[in-house]
Amino acid sequence: MPKIIIGVAGEVASGKDTVGKYIAEKYQALALRFSQVLRDILDRMNLEQSQENMGRLSMHLRKAFGEDILSKGLITEASKSDKEIVVVDGVRRLPDIMQMQASEGFYFIYVEASPEKRYERLTQRHQNSDDAGKTLAQFEKDALLEAESQIRDLKEHADFVVNNDGTLEELQKQIDDIVALLLKLRKEKKK
Repeated sequence: MPKIIIGVAGEVASGKDTVGKYIAEKYQALALRFSQVLRDILDRMNLEQSQENMGRLSMHLRKAFGEDILSKGLITEASKSDKEIVVVDGVRRLPDIMQMQASEGFYFIYVEASPEKRYERLTQRHQNSDDAGKTLAQFEKDALLEAESQIRDLKEHADFVVNNDGTLEELQKQIDDIVALLLKLRKEKKK
């Protein structure tokens, strides 16, 4: 029986990491992240894990090896897992979605939040080395980076859109409803 593979996308600090972690913890899912490959490479090269460096690295990898190089690697890793559910966090481009949609059992969740809420979260979380001191102007400039500019267009390809301007509990309820539906669909396909 095919596993459920859930791709999660959203603009910076929309809550996609929170969604991925929640699914991984609550449903014992394998958690994979697009950014982890980039972070691993930057670490090996002794380069700062900044949004700009990750964007540049991603662009060069895709240019050299194809637009869907990261999604191909993650789908291969997902298929080798013995987990019933795999959550892939940080989908950023349409070629990634197209590559992943070719996999049976793939579903795509788009997480949205207001720019104000995202900026507030970004400066508080310290995920990247340059997050804490980022000004609103820098945040808005980062939104124009090639890696970020394509994310908004992915919403129209989503199987599910969740709003993350509310509480953590409201977000979790939306995710629980989606996972319950996917498990139900999987069970019906099994028959």
